[in-house]
Amino acid sequence: MAPLSRSLRILCSSVIFLGAFLLFAVEPMAAKRLLPALGGSSAVWITCLVFFQIVLLLGYLYAHWLGRRTSAQRAEALHITLLAVAAALLLLASQPDLSRASAHPFIAIFQSLTLTLGLPFLLLASTSPLLQLWLARQERQGVPWRLFALSNAGSLLALLLYPAIIEPHLSLSTQRAAWACGFGVYALLSALTAWRVRGGVHAPSVGETTAAETGPKASRRARLLWFLLPAGAAMQLCAVTSHLSQNIAAIPLLWVLPLAVYLLTFIVAFDAPWLYRRWIVVRLLVVFLAALGYMLSKTDVSLPIQVSIGFFLTELFFACLFCHAETFALRPANPSESTLFYLLIAAGGAVGSIFIGIGCPLLFDSNYDVALAFLFTAALALLVTWNNGWGQRLLWSAGTALLLALVIMLHIVYGRNTLVAVRNFYGCLRVRQSYVPAQAGTIRTLTHGTIEHGTQWFAPEFRRVPTTYYATDSGVGLALRNCCGDRPRTIGVVGLGAGTLAAYGKLGDRLRFYEINPAVLPIAENLFTYIRESGAQITYALGDARLSLAHEPPQHFDVLAIDAFSGDAVPVHLLTTQAMAVYRRQLAPDGILAFHVSNQYLDLVPVVAEIAESAGMQSRVVETPTRASRGEYRATWVLVTNNAAFLAQPVVAAMARPIPPRRDLRVWTDDYSSLLPILQWGRPDQQ
Repeated sequence: MAPLSRSLRILCSSVIFLGAFLLFAVEPMAAKRLLPALGGSSAVWITCLVFFQIVLLLGYLYAHWLGRRTSAQRAEALHITLLAVAAALLLLASQPDLSRASAHPFIAIFQSLTLTLGLPFLLLASTSPLLQLWLARQERQGVPWRLFALSNAGSLLALLLYPAIIEPHLSLSTQRAAWACGFGVYALLSALTAWRVRGGVHAPSVGETTAAETGPKASRRARLLWFLLPAGAAMQLCAVTSHLSQNIAAIPLLWVLPLAVYLLTFIVAFDAPWLYRRWIVVRLLVVFLAALGYMLSKTDVSLPIQVSIGFFLTELFFACLFCHAETFALRPANPSESTLFYLLIAAGGAVGSIFIGIGCPLLFDSNYDVALAFLFTAALALLVTWNNGWGQRLLWSAGTALLLALVIMLHIVYGRNTLVAVRNFYGCLRVRQSYVPAQAGTIRTLTHGTIEHGTQWFAPEFRRVPTTYYATDSGVGLALRNCCGDRPRTIGVVGLGAGTLAAYGKLGDRLRFYEINPAVLPIAENLFTYIRESGAQITYALGDARLSLAHEPPQHFDVLAIDAFSGDAVPVHLLTTQAMAVYRRQLAPDGILAFHVSNQYLDLVPVVAEIAESAGMQSRVVETPTRASRGEYRATWVLVTNNAAFLAQPVVAAMARPIPPRRDLRVWTDDYSSLLPILQWGRPDQQ
């Protein structure tokens, strides 16, 4: 290789790696920046991911269009101009005012991300396919496919560094400044690369033929598989991530592992294709699909968390390796088709992600995502191995049919003992009915994935007794029973669930619930009786609680319960100093904040203590054990107040402990938060 060509390849490799790193570093950063303005639900993250998938597809479409321009010099000049415009936009653009965004943030998120990151993200997304094409035309040696593996290595590095290094040590404003500087370096290197290509050997026009473009055009079947195979891998990624988070363990940051596996299979497929042996992977895939199909069919059986996570990640690896390696095996022989190849890969990935992330919640009332992803994978294997003889045809035809039967069987099983199943933008809600233990009479339980959001025992002696995390000696029980003597109380609750806290309502009390998911309210009102039989006057505010509280006049709450931290999508924006200022504005002078922080994988107690101290308030932790005979779960609440008389009451002082400081933690703000320092494996008896 000539020195000029070698230096150009090094330059292209550097630009591709840096562009991919910036691409994956900005995704969590941009989404996190929106949380305080638009709510902390997982729906915000999902919407951001859909936006990035769409812009990634547009970036590949731009690369395909630019690569087919007859004038190479004009194409490169246009790219340099857009790089300059994008860099200028990063310097001039400001975050749009989203304080009055609608309760449904979809449009607001798209508008904000388009205005602040649209063009830079599009150019970053186009880097790998565009530079590979330019380099191939410059060197006349075919497409350097290994650079796509290098691109995914850059993405993987950013994915691992963000939660481990970047987020814990840098504020959002510092992250944005560093990323903008990184983009500036990327823009300069990209412009230099385009200029080097422009000033070197003239790129061939669309009609020209070179020694590198003498191969046959890709068949229609190959082009179809360029789309379908990446779509199958994307479906596997989204479905397995959702299943692990909602049905195995609600562990924060767990989404990093499936995405890392997904990127790793791209690296193996494009950089070390010799590691892929179809006959081995296909047989392993059969075993895993059969085993996981069996696991899904046993809805009442659970394996240890580590076994389940390892099993699903291993299946995901082989499924995505099959899809990506078979895609690479069908790569085009002509460099002129390389951008179309990447465009169809991106289109398949976008469609697969959108189907699982957006389509399934709209089409189904329960979560069939994993079963559908398995079914699609089996159908792909049938299509890919069709020419391998009748043995493979019969095997994968039977596998596809069995997985279709699994989807039907799951629909039947999910309906058993289920009164209502609802799925929307915010997740899957299910109300199950059972009759064990016998002293409870009828039991109804509201779940969101694997997280219980309320249980009611309908036996007469328990019907109006708060259960699960809200027992009378729990932190919120202590606050409600001892805050105000015999006078009527004003109570606020963030998170409705089954409406369990309404059981504390007495005649004359005012109780206001804040709930982001509109599907929860009719369930709480119609399938549970806590609200209907409460003596309090009850009102509701639908939408993100922090936004609602910020826009309302002072409510003068005697007790404000914040009950939103038991799931995997922890709404961090409810645990910042800015959020604390909103809560204090809504409290009565001697009011009490009760934070429910029972969580199997996060130690949120010191986080609450830090924001309480920053606000000049005292904090106490109240922990209560499991009492299965009364339907009470182990619960951890943190009470925050300046009401010295309340804290001095003997019953409160006996149960509420001071919180030892953790000086290694920084107080959370809208500009800084990190889950990694407080991540822990949960106790086995934690509900």
